[in-house]
Amino acid sequence: MPNRVILLVEDNASDEKLTLLAFKQSGVSNAIVVVRDGVEALDYLHGTGAYAGRNVADLPAVVLLDLNLPRIGGLEVLQRVRADERTKLVPIVILTASKQEEDVLGGYRLGANAYVRKPVDFAEFSSVAKTVGLFWVLLNERPPIRGGT
Repeated sequence: MPNRVILLVEDNASDEKLTLLAFKQSGVSNAIVVVRDGVEALDYLHGTGAYAGRNVADLPAVVLLDLNLPRIGGLEVLQRVRADERTKLVPIVILTASKQEEDVLGGYRLGANAYVRKPVDFAEFSSVAKTVGLFWVLLNERPPIRGGT
């Protein structure tokens, strides 16, 4: 079984560094691709823009999606991913600092698999990253890839 990529969609450099460090300390060995806005996330997933020519059949094990992103916000990214036949089944975990009830509801209504608030404390953040990584990368049973991709 291939070592599936984790797609981290995060525009905050400090949160990106914390997430990468937390995964490293947790023993999550998957490659992590970092994109910094909604356009880049969609380009990566759909093999367009800077990612033209990428094998789009090689989908990430999980997308960790921040909500407050430049260019295209996280909820719109989620909506577009779910609307596309090629990517609609990719596991998406919203990983955000937002505590807004409408963000939680909106995320689930649009098809998020989970909604996780970023803890402020690094030890807690590391624990969350380990749990998210272990579940979505090692334990979760992914749907089979079918079709002409």
